[in-house]
Amino acid sequence: MVAAPRPAIVEMRGIEKTYGAERAGESVAVHALDGIDLTIHEGEYVAVLGPSGSGKSTLMNLLGCLDVADEGRYRLAGTDVAGLSDDALARIRNRFVGFVFQQWNLLARTTALANVTLPLAYRGDRDREAKARAALEAVGLGARIRHRPNQLSGGEQQRVAIARALVTEPALVLADEPTGNLDTATGEEILGLFDRLHAAGRTLVVVTHDASVAERANRRVRLRDGRIESDDGLPLPGRADAAG
Repeated sequence: MVAAPRPAIVEMRGIEKTYGAERAGESVAVHALDGIDLTIHEGEYVAVLGPSGSGKSTLMNLLGCLDVADEGRYRLAGTDVAGLSDDALARIRNRFVGFVFQQWNLLARTTALANVTLPLAYRGDRDREAKARAALEAVGLGARIRHRPNQLSGGEQQRVAIARALVTEPALVLADEPTGNLDTATGEEILGLFDRLHAAGRTLVVVTHDASVAERANRRVRLRDGRIESDDGLPLPGRADAAG
């Protein structure tokens, strides 16, 4: 029986992103990303680390199609995103990417259920409420679906955000400092949930400055000055074919 390689969810080659900045009264170019080559395969759990100004946030924005590179090629789940319009990028995000933000970004006046149905509403899915219920149950909030964010703890709000990220069955889940606003015990609960998502085969990328968070991942990519300084990832063993 021959093992088939896992498909690449992220394929970046020669990615560059430059911003303008003012220094000593003069305009200078800041290379936020400078020649990034990165491949992430289905089922990997990757932590992206680096000091302030290393390019972590810029890389996450590009991975999630919130921004586009100045140079280079990016294929997300096999789709080349270079040159796409803003509307096309929005459709790609909704189809392929689930976001978990540090600030949760929940709508304050709506229930947990309504918050989770939003990504499905944008693309016109049927059975939105049933899918949102299932996502909330999967993160342990089946009994809290009618609660608004101000009626939930910080950990519960983060679980709502994770359910919202998962409800569209995205190819890639991106988390930006997902435990940054949580106490240690609650943060550990959220990381345990990420462990279970990884064990279930989800592809996860967590941007963090916390080495203890990064240690939960099976691969760590370190950035410095817009370049990959180190990458301890090894090729995944591949999936066994059903036939043969």
